[in-house]
Amino acid sequence: MTKKRPGGNRKTRGGRVTPKGSGGRSSLARSSTAILDRVSDGVRGRPGPGQLPPGIPARTGITSRRIGDPIEPGLVSAQREVPASIDRPSYADRPDGSPPRYKGSNVRKPDEVQRMRVACAMAAQLLIEIGEQIQPGVTTEQLDEFAHQRCIQMEAYPSPLNYKGFPKATCTSVNEVIYHGIPDSRPLQDGDVVNVDVTVYVDGVHGDTDAMFAVGDIDSDSLRLCRVAREAMYAGIEAVRPGVPINVIGKAIQSLAHRNGIGVVEEFIGHGIGTAFHTSLQIPHYFVPSATTTIEEGMTFTIEPMLTLGSPRLHLWNDGWTAATNDGSRSAQYEHTVLVTSGGAEILTRTSDGRCAADAFPVD
Repeated sequence: MTKKRPGGNRKTRGGRVTPKGSGGRSSLARSSTAILDRVSDGVRGRPGPGQLPPGIPARTGITSRRIGDPIEPGLVSAQREVPASIDRPSYADRPDGSPPRYKGSNVRKPDEVQRMRVACAMAAQLLIEIGEQIQPGVTTEQLDEFAHQRCIQMEAYPSPLNYKGFPKATCTSVNEVIYHGIPDSRPLQDGDVVNVDVTVYVDGVHGDTDAMFAVGDIDSDSLRLCRVAREAMYAGIEAVRPGVPINVIGKAIQSLAHRNGIGVVEEFIGHGIGTAFHTSLQIPHYFVPSATTTIEEGMTFTIEPMLTLGSPRLHLWNDGWTAATNDGSRSAQYEHTVLVTSGGAEILTRTSDGRCAADAFPVD
């Protein structure tokens, strides 16, 4: 789960309304810094519109079309409770869900890494179990209820719940929805693709992962999109090395996506993670020449590129969370939490026997 807008007014979340028409959208300003917590020296200085940095191939073979009917939001149930006996992050009980500003190190202590291994393995197991529930007719609300109850059984807190007011335990993003979709009453349909994003908090640390899932039989363009999104995540992970700048991750992702005619969303980025859900470390998924923060051994962060078949330009629904493509084309995303080691990156969001949803449910 990426960062949201810094402060500002929050929309009332008693329900959702359709994003169709001017009354159902919140427009993004040309600069994504208007709504997102991505204002830092690490993500400024990108090329102007239509310009590509040296070394990034131009995007060719673009497929820009709506597949299936537009996603219409359903009803959102009341926020569920978590037993008081379960340890929770500080924002969980705050009325607005605001987390404290993170002022710690981006390098994890050894004991924090060990605790993160447990949390990340739990998140990986949970996502696999959710994937097993996905089929036509199931609602994202039912998937979220399953995830919520499994977190309680595991004695873990579902990190998205009440984070800056988010009302559910998971994010579920269907078809043209890029990110932060709120689980609701809409049944999944044959031919849909859905991203499920889970994060768990246990023993004082978070573990964050997501994956795409095919609902029944899906079309060839959606298959290609999901395949490239998965490959792009792993390309970003492969680029991680101590001593190199953060922007090597985005360069690897954007280059692979463009070679395959796929767009890269710039408004949402990966983030540092550990004792805080989001630390100050920011991971762009596109190449930013000025993003020169040096990758250090012991850092933990997410790599979670969001890719699109058509234009990556987007808008927010008026629930204040759901981001969708402007042209209605489909989006796909995969995410792992990684630990920087002396030799590269170790994927933490795998089960104790090495499994993860991205590999257990390949959409290719």
